Amino acid sequence: MPDPTELSASSEPDAPDEPDEPDEPGHPNQPGHPDDPRLAVARLNWANRQAEAVTEADRLLAGLTAPQEVLAVQLAKVSALLNMDRLRDCPPIIDAAWAIIQEHGARPADVGEFHALAAFFAYRKGSLERCVTDLVRGAQALEATTNDQRAVRPWISMAVTYSLVGFHRHAVATQRHAEDIARFGSAEDRRLTAHPEIRVRQAVFLDQRGETGSAKAVLGDLVDRLRAEDLIAMEIPYLGYAMARYAALGGSYEGDARLLLRLENAEFPESVELARLGEAAMLIAEGDSKKALELLGDARTSQTRLGRAEVPRLRALAHIAAGDHAAAHAADREVTYLLARASDQVYDLFVDGITARLDFDELRRNIGRYADEAQTDPLTGLPNRRHLERYVGELTGRGRGGVLGVADLDGFKEVNTVHGHLVGDEVLQQVAAVLSRTLRGDDFLARYGGDEFVIVLPGAALAESQEVVTRLTAAVAAHDWSGLAPGTPVSVTMGVTALAGRGLAEAFREADLLMLEAKNQPA
Repeated sequence: MPDPTELSASSEPDAPDEPDEPDEPGHPNQPGHPDDPRLAVARLNWANRQAEAVTEADRLLAGLTAPQEVLAVQLAKVSALLNMDRLRDCPPIIDAAWAIIQEHGARPADVGEFHALAAFFAYRKGSLERCVTDLVRGAQALEATTNDQRAVRPWISMAVTYSLVGFHRHAVATQRHAEDIARFGSAEDRRLTAHPEIRVRQAVFLDQRGETGSAKAVLGDLVDRLRAEDLIAMEIPYLGYAMARYAALGGSYEGDARLLLRLENAEFPESVELARLGEAAMLIAEGDSKKALELLGDARTSQTRLGRAEVPRLRALAHIAAGDHAAAHAADREVTYLLARASDQVYDLFVDGITARLDFDELRRNIGRYADEAQTDPLTGLPNRRHLERYVGELTGRGRGGVLGVADLDGFKEVNTVHGHLVGDEVLQQVAAVLSRTLRGDDFLARYGGDEFVIVLPGAALAESQEVVTRLTAAVAAHDWSGLAPGTPVSVTMGVTALAGRGLAEAFREADLLMLEAKNQPA
């Protein structure tokens, strides 16, 4: 599996320097201080009172004005929403938090936590490319925190997301780093970093891929070392699952797994499936394979944070316990298929990442001569509207004709609504790269504003430009957008007109109208 820190990151700005705010011990803006506004929200979240956490966050946000305090509460609210699987409510809060980071700056710990939560959201929405980009950015920000006590929670958020995505080596290493920092902090931080969820996911993954001995060792360590009182409330069911899964593999333990699996005040959907799968594992350990299989027949692999392969693996264990080795083999074949499909996604992402990096390298080479910031769009690196005006003025001033085209993204508002503006910005960057690599050497490309791009084909005739338009729209449509904006395909519509000695404003109006007419034509 590729190391996510080696994958290319997006062209987002680096984490801003820490803001000039009082940061001495005892200052209310310091995370961990009793008056830190995020703590009330976070503690409700950890106690499985997510709905109350969201309500409290909204109450606080109505009265807060300091950007760093607003950011802290927004991050705590996003965490609660993610635990409740309220994904549709997350994009505007994520966008608002990112706007604060860009405009006002933020501590590296807050930047790291932002990216960890944004990565979690992106993964749940199926955007693996955006998820890994945020993981890389989050790791870069947290590396600047050294042993800062304020970074314990962000490090754990990062570890949980690494684990969810399947980067288990990174998840365990990150959790251990958080534990090392928490040793010198509060008892609450030590309870938070215990987080058995991370090691449980590692263990079931090891068992799913055939390393059952290693899986038992990890689970055995958890059930021997941890007690419910060592954990925040929302993590207690994972200890129960560790016990149940350990028993299904032949291990023994002290305690009541079923009691721990019955989570009080649970408000996130995964808790129901966790309890169901844990009960199935207990039934397997007790020899009641028939009842276990009945439970597993209704289990929804898409809703469990233990991975899609966990349900068929439990079925395989139940069939083994019942002596039906043919059925067990068939279930384990499904496990193999699901693990291979997940690996394929990562391999595809790696290839796509290299392709995107090469595209951006080529884009930078093509526009290097336009490095003046006043002439360059900061998001895409393309010439901006001011530069376009100068270029068209010089072109027509020399008496040279050509064709001007206006390209507008289709359904771009939906990308921003569903996935958030961070994904929208990355879509714009990739569209810029695709258009740039597809144009001819002398053609000119600029970002006009929003999701509109302008193309100038110097010396071209209208008939010739149609072939270019077809090539450009086909290139954007053929680009694989599923890893970045799944469910919201990206395409462009173009309108073109002859410059014929006209100024930019007149030519743009005509091309823009033609583009709108093309959009309104039936498919």
